[in-house]
Amino acid sequence: MVHFAGAGDSLVGVTHECDFPSHVQNLPTLTSTRLDHDMTSAEIDAAVGNLLTDTGSIYALDAKLFEDVSPDLIITQGLCDVCAVSEDLVREATSSLKKEPEVLSLNPTSLSEVLLDAIRVGEVVGRGREVREKVAALEERLARVEASVAGLDRPRVGCIEWLDPLFSAGHWVPEMVRIAGGEELFAGPGEPSSRLTWEDVLDAAPEVLILMPCGFDAGRAMKEARILPDLPGWNELPAVKNGRVWAVDANAYFSRPAPRLVVGVEILALILHPNAFPYSSEPETAVRLDPAKFGASGEIADHRR
Repeated sequence: MVHFAGAGDSLVGVTHECDFPSHVQNLPTLTSTRLDHDMTSAEIDAAVGNLLTDTGSIYALDAKLFEDVSPDLIITQGLCDVCAVSEDLVREATSSLKKEPEVLSLNPTSLSEVLLDAIRVGEVVGRGREVREKVAALEERLARVEASVAGLDRPRVGCIEWLDPLFSAGHWVPEMVRIAGGEELFAGPGEPSSRLTWEDVLDAAPEVLILMPCGFDAGRAMKEARILPDLPGWNELPAVKNGRVWAVDANAYFSRPAPRLVVGVEILALILHPNAFPYSSEPETAVRLDPAKFGASGEIADHRR
């Protein structure tokens, strides 16, 4: 969001998860995690539960580095202690600094609130007018998508934010699905993500199943999806029968409350209504899983245009 506001040169530090634009990875890293990213989804879920119970956080802040970079402003979030450093931990770490910085905490639960937060960031870094113009352009893109799918049949869509155990994709994702011309089955607009049972998925019978594990790209989502064909009733799901199971780059376009969610809406629209966009190919940042090519070895094949 800081780069979106045109103030990237003002950044003096980032989190260990910050990777866009790519050159921000050269900045001092102020946070770390106690999780091993090579863990499976089930292992990550168990570790998160243990760490939150034992220590209250799965992240750590480098207070000494905070002092060294001496920020005037810290942008953080209070929406999810699992996804990022908690606001309480940030305020605790900064309270002892010689120069206490301003803390801007962002807590959006909808796509519209994400875009409003982009404006908030723009205002606080002195780029309000520029950001309002950029947000207006994003809103025009959303309006074009909505107009393109208006009046079309809305497929029943199941978005899965975690695969083992299963979680719905809440907050802004149901709104994204609606704008893209679908009906989200597992969460309502603004609702937090919640635990699902496999029976919930079978009963909902999604016509399109979109796998968007939080923090994973499409390749990692495909790897985690290897457990799904062994679940009872998998082959009977309408989405599986019709070859409409997709893995998407959640890390870039769905998990993070940032302007690139608009690209996520465009990706969803191409998935849900390809005929409404005859001059576009299947999105390069999504992979359609071919159920017929699930082998005994658990390998997953994909096909793209």
